[in-house]
Amino acid sequence: MSELPRHVLIIGGGIVGASCAYALQRTGARVTIVDKGKFGAACSHANCGYICPSHVLPLAEPGAIGRSLRAMVKPNSPFTIKPRLDPALWSWLLGFVRKCNERDMLTSGRALHPILESSLALYRQFIAEEQVQCEWEERGLMFAYKSPAEFEAYGKTNDLLAREFQLPAEKLTGSALREREPALRDDLAGGWFYHDDAHVRPDRLMSELRRLLESRGTVIREQCEFQGFTGDGVSLRGAKCGSEEIVADAFVVAAGAWSPLLQQHLRCKLPIQPGKGYSITMRRPEICPKIPMIFPETRVAVTPFTSGYRLGSTMEFAGYDTTINRSRLKLLRDGAEPYLKEPYCDPVEEEWWGWRPMTYDSLPIIDRAPIAPNVFIAAGHSMLGLTLGAATGKLIAELVNGQTPHVDIAPFRVARFGN
Repeated sequence: MSELPRHVLIIGGGIVGASCAYALQRTGARVTIVDKGKFGAACSHANCGYICPSHVLPLAEPGAIGRSLRAMVKPNSPFTIKPRLDPALWSWLLGFVRKCNERDMLTSGRALHPILESSLALYRQFIAEEQVQCEWEERGLMFAYKSPAEFEAYGKTNDLLAREFQLPAEKLTGSALREREPALRDDLAGGWFYHDDAHVRPDRLMSELRRLLESRGTVIREQCEFQGFTGDGVSLRGAKCGSEEIVADAFVVAAGAWSPLLQQHLRCKLPIQPGKGYSITMRRPEICPKIPMIFPETRVAVTPFTSGYRLGSTMEFAGYDTTINRSRLKLLRDGAEPYLKEPYCDPVEEEWWGWRPMTYDSLPIIDRAPIAPNVFIAAGHSMLGLTLGAATGKLIAELVNGQTPHVDIAPFRVARFGN
């Protein structure tokens, strides 16, 4: 495509779809976003808000299978799989098992590293240029440990990150740890601190993106479900959305965890599983952390916002289950208690869950769809949707515009799944 299409329809109103809209709009395109629910109300609403280039290693790594199996047999494990006859789930799990080796881990990490670095730089540019009020802070990210053995064991991962990706953490113990983060309890073994990570309040970011997009002409259609494309396979001309056809020159599928339900319309396999995560948002406790933190031993994450405080995480493979499992919320509270002087407080402002769009290699799908040359896919960002939003938006704009992508997208091609 030698010229940017006049009108681009984006299917999905989460952070990835909104970021694609923003990047396309800046290149002169007219954009419409459709969402089967509300804009920014799914997984982009109340996640932990990390912009984390430190998260360069995939979930599939050596030892991940053993750790996952051990976790699953524990009561109230942070990682669970709801047993069911679901061929797509078991195919996904098999793909994950095959990726749990050092070679594939490093391959995925090397693919993620440049897009992570690009996204952080693009967010910084976006925040500065647009004066966005989304509680953006660059305070880094702390991995805190209670067990001395677990704390020291992470040193091998840190050495790998420093050697392969130039991402060393600062090792903190004793008074140095307490000085860096006074909200931590005094009996912890230590922490590993990544200086370059940032965080935002996701719902505020989505509100600001909506304001910017609509002020510049983007149309956002909520409660408007995509039902299929119209036109021939050479160049599709429109999409059935709700009760009408929306005519467009190009289409971007950015439907998050819903994307695999659109496979028949795209004529390709999208092995994405909904990985259910939870969060609790409350007012800031009296002894509130300054730094976002992850407690790897309990798989709980903590984010202090200017306007509040959030506990989040857990991973539940339960399909498209829309119920809220209160025992998962209790895990967040219980998992923060061993680490923080004041792990939570009242009142609770929101209890939330969302489906992360999980690929088994932790790499997103950013590519042209097989069905037609004017259809593109931006999906499968796993636990890094917010982090990778800005770079994904720019990459999609480059693909739609026929430009050379600023990051190599070969690892993100849909063909890697055998399409």
